[in-house]
Order: sequence, then structure tokens, then C-alpha cells
Amino acid sequence: MYRAIARNKRNTVFIIILFILIIGALGWLAGYIYQSPSITITVLVIATIYAVVQYFAASRLAVSLAGGHEIKKSDNPRLFRIVENLSITDGLPMPRVFIVNDPAPNAFATGRDPQHAVVAATTGLLDLLDDSELEGVMAHEMGHVQNYDTRVSMIVFGLVVAVGFIADMFLRLAFFGGGRDRNNNGGGNPIVLVFGLVAMIVAPLVAAVVQAAISRQREYLADATSAMTTRNPDALASALAKLGQYGRPMQRQNSTMSHLWISDPMKPGAMSRLFSTHPPIADRIERLHTIGGSF
Repeated sequence: MYRAIARNKRNTVFIIILFILIIGALGWLAGYIYQSPSITITVLVIATIYAVVQYFAASRLAVSLAGGHEIKKSDNPRLFRIVENLSITDGLPMPRVFIVNDPAPNAFATGRDPQHAVVAATTGLLDLLDDSELEGVMAHEMGHVQNYDTRVSMIVFGLVVAVGFIADMFLRLAFFGGGRDRNNNGGGNPIVLVFGLVAMIVAPLVAAVVQAAISRQREYLADATSAMTTRNPDALASALAKLGQYGRPMQRQNSTMSHLWISDPMKPGAMSRLFSTHPPIADRIERLHTIGGSF
């Protein structure tokens, strides 16, 4: 487990560096097209600032996109006490607890480190699971916090948002901003137009590949962490079985943060299965039963 934590810390640095390199390469291409080195420098500076801001602000953005609202113990004693007890058991700081008003059963965790962690559950999850199953799911989310999976996921979330923003920027530039040649004769710049169209098409695929590149092993590891914390892997296995049986798409779907949830929040389809960051629920249940047999 300590090796996994160290690996996730290293992955955070690698992802930030990769993010800056990708944006810098795009800036270089824009500077090359317009014969303006200042464009490359500007894009690289903005990318660096964005990476820093995203590191500190991504968790708030994720909660906002999910539509979560923070609760205190008096608002929902059941959920709050479960998270509180898990924090004490794991020796972690108490995270902020959010509830998402959505009938789809789901949960996620985010935050750059355990001191700034956030966990959230949907109303659908609270209605569907009994106390032991809910404890298993929240222990899974606390496992992500403990293993620093949340930091990696947060950076990936910011990268995916940035890719979408860049694709939109180049598309607008192709049709509206890059339409004047250097002699102001008007008409679209064909290089910029083609690049903008390619960026628009490729960007969602890049986002999906980046999300899928986050190892499925982090989900297995969080499942194992939950089992070790609660000493009841069958409870999480039962919860996952219910998620598989009664799961539904989220009302507020957002592909950029789909990898944060314990269950895929998007509408099922061939492409979503191809780029899924989550292992099949049946495999996770089988592993949990194996863990249970070793206790």
C-alpha cells in the first residue's frame, strides 16, 4: 500500500509535467503558424498558472459540477457518522462531506491530500444501501484519500477540462479568430481551420484516453483498502452488486469527472466501455470475496 501511495505521488508530478508539455506543444504550433514566438511563451505561461490554480481549485470545481452541497452532522447523522468513524479508524483528518441530490446511486472522493479531502454520496446511494454497505462504499472513497488516488484523479480532471477548453479555443480561432491572413485579405486560414477541426474531433478522444490511462488498479486498491478498514469485504461486494443492478446515469452527467465516481455516471455504450476507467463490477466482487475468504 505504501508503494502505491508513493507511486501516486510520483504520477501527480508526471501528469503535471505532461500537461505543461502538451499545452506548450500546442502553443508552439500556434506560434509557428502565426510566426509569433510570443504566442508560444504566452500559452506556456498561462498553462503553468492554470496547472497551479487547478491543483488547488479542482476539488471545488468537481463538487460544483456534481451539484453537491456540504452537510454537517445534524443534516444527515447517518452519513456523517460513518465518514467520521472511518476517519478515526484510518487515522485521517475528517474530510468535508457532501450530498448530491440525484437518484442514481453513486459516490466520489476528491482533494489534493488527506488534509483537503472531500467525499460525496448521492441521495440515491443513501436510499439504496443499508448501513454496512454504505460504510463499505465510503471506506472505498476514504481509501482513495488514504492512497492519494484523489490527487491523481484531480489532476487528470483538470487536464481533461483543459483539453476540452483548448479544443474549443482552436475551433473558435479557426472559424472566427484565424480568418484573416497577414495581408488582411479575409478568408479562413486553411491550416488553422484544419487544425481546429482536428482538435475538436481528437480532444474528446484524448480526454477519454487520459482518463482510461489512470490505472484500474486504483479501484482494486481502494476496494482492498475498504475491506481492510471495515473487515467486512462482503458488505462492499453487496453494495457493488446493487450498484450494478440498480445503477442509472447521473442527472448531471459530465465526462470530465466520470473517473471520480465509484460507478460509471454516464449512459452505457460501446465507447464508454472501451475507455472505461473502472474495472467490471463482477471482477471487483470476485476479488472482494477472495479477500473475505482470507480473513
